[in-house]
Amino acid sequence: MQVVGTTGILTIAEGGVLPFILTAIIVLGVGAQWIAWRFRIPSILLLLLIGILAGPVFRWLAAGSSIEFLAQSPDELLGEDLLLSLVGFSVALILYEGGLTLRFGQLRGVARSIIALVTIGALVTWCVAAVSAYFFFSLSAEIAILFGAIIIVTGPTVIGPMLSHIRPAGAVGPILRWEGIVIDPIGVLAAVLVFEAIVIGETQNAIGPIAMGITKTIIVGGGLGALAAILLLGLMSRYWIPDFLQNPFSLMLVIATFTVSNVFQAESGLFAVTVMGIVLANQKRADIRHIIEFKENIRVLLISVLFIVLAARLELDQLLSVNLWSMAALLIVLIVVGRPLGVMISTIGSGLSWNERLFVSCVAPRGIVAAAAASIFALALESRGIAGGEQLVPLTFMVIVGTVTIYGLSATPLARALGVSDQNPQGIIFIGAPRWVRAMGENLKARGIPVLLVDTNRSNIVAARMAHLPAVHDNILSEHVIDDLDLRGIGRALAVTPNDEVNALALQRFSEHFDKAELYRLPSKASKKGDAEPSRALGRLLFEPGAHYALLESRIASGWIIKSTVLSEEFTYEDYCTLYGPNTLALFVVRKSGSLAIVTSARVPEPEPGDTLVALINPDELFVPGLAFKNAEGEELPDPDA
Repeated sequence: MQVVGTTGILTIAEGGVLPFILTAIIVLGVGAQWIAWRFRIPSILLLLLIGILAGPVFRWLAAGSSIEFLAQSPDELLGEDLLLSLVGFSVALILYEGGLTLRFGQLRGVARSIIALVTIGALVTWCVAAVSAYFFFSLSAEIAILFGAIIIVTGPTVIGPMLSHIRPAGAVGPILRWEGIVIDPIGVLAAVLVFEAIVIGETQNAIGPIAMGITKTIIVGGGLGALAAILLLGLMSRYWIPDFLQNPFSLMLVIATFTVSNVFQAESGLFAVTVMGIVLANQKRADIRHIIEFKENIRVLLISVLFIVLAARLELDQLLSVNLWSMAALLIVLIVVGRPLGVMISTIGSGLSWNERLFVSCVAPRGIVAAAAASIFALALESRGIAGGEQLVPLTFMVIVGTVTIYGLSATPLARALGVSDQNPQGIIFIGAPRWVRAMGENLKARGIPVLLVDTNRSNIVAARMAHLPAVHDNILSEHVIDDLDLRGIGRALAVTPNDEVNALALQRFSEHFDKAELYRLPSKASKKGDAEPSRALGRLLFEPGAHYALLESRIASGWIIKSTVLSEEFTYEDYCTLYGPNTLALFVVRKSGSLAIVTSARVPEPEPGDTLVALINPDELFVPGLAFKNAEGEELPDPDA
């Protein structure tokens, strides 16, 4: 170890301190994400906690650390300008990735509600937050208005993981997802315009400039964002960008669009990259799935790093200076008054049920965009000698912690209580709809298990619809087909086409929507020694060992049927096997609780009394009537089909 000059920077093995600080930030951030996933807690809470512990509490990443080579704050390590520029680029990439998940098909029936939420609802939240901060914390009117604008945003960094866990049914999911992404650039823009009004001392007459700024942002940001997306699509569709450069090129274009847009109109860059993502998500000229996957991975890393860095910038004195009673009052007003009032006004006449409106009213956690905006504006106010800005950061972080904790812990049980949660979906999507699949679907649907059939064979789909089964005529491998499917109540995918490669590729697509443990496939034929698995094989092998597509087809053609049988104390599983013979092929077990267990080659669930066994049976192999309904002890058994 060697101290260099009087800068306080300690070099280690000639590498300097920066690599060690960056390593610590990445390890802490990604480690927090993993721990949060492992114990099913909101990741943002853990990230903020670790950032605060590493920064203001133990001062591992703060000036004055007792560990000399870590005695640097993020500002000192990178410089304020570089740090805030990196934060801005990171937020732009996060919103761009969020825009890539927004499909216009999700807007059917909810577009009006979303527009109202990001305009009327945002204005209500702004006013309630500003007035509350003014009275509870004695902020100046200007700083309170700026704080209210910052608190408008919710953000995809917290909404996305929460929705993935809750799996809200109906229109609730698209509404919250669109609002969480679109509201961010709107909130930041409002904060920028208020800040400019504060600087020039004209907050009383800020309505006109704010309206003009919004108009210019829509024109400049929206135009540049759409232009960048069209440029990228044109280059990709003409194959002028090689595959290995498409992700770096799109990354470069996002940063360039963000920067150029900000040059023409302050803080319009976030709106520009959001529009760019939405345009790319809704086109059909080029396949962008690999870009989406790349950006999703980048987003996780950026969120991990940003929360650690921004939380580490806090000072312990700032946090301790916040009056906890006043903060509790502010949170209560935001959660109990501001959000419900904004949602109820915005969703008048929307067609949403009261339960759906109530649930939307109870989900508005703040995230990384609010934290980044508060940090940037606090520094900007301080550099201009304007008092009051030092309270923005601790207040915003306390709001983030409070809203994420309250909404994160209450949203799941509330969604269940209101009946808008699809958290444990038992339904099945069948990829392929031959006759025996349709028979399976009818049996499962009759037992309350949702089913959906997808096939390229029109006659199969027509037959399924005539049997009153939900069915879609389309190629599951086509672009955006999965995104357009109604997967409410569906939690499993069964690939049962006669083509092993199609099955494997289909499950690869569904791995982005379902847990890998809920993906299943049926081999097209009996495997032979030395047969290779299909490329990218994924999913458990369906039904009992030796089952395959050709076998089920031949048995159905020979007169076998798919039949549901309820077991009981008098007619047990052993009695069932005695009655229907050893060649019966078990398929599913519908538990008396309503849950579904799927038979696989590695696991045949043991049915219990009260369960329903769905199986492929041969009616010709039933025992003669005199013996069929007697158990091993010779006792008469009730007819299971009676």
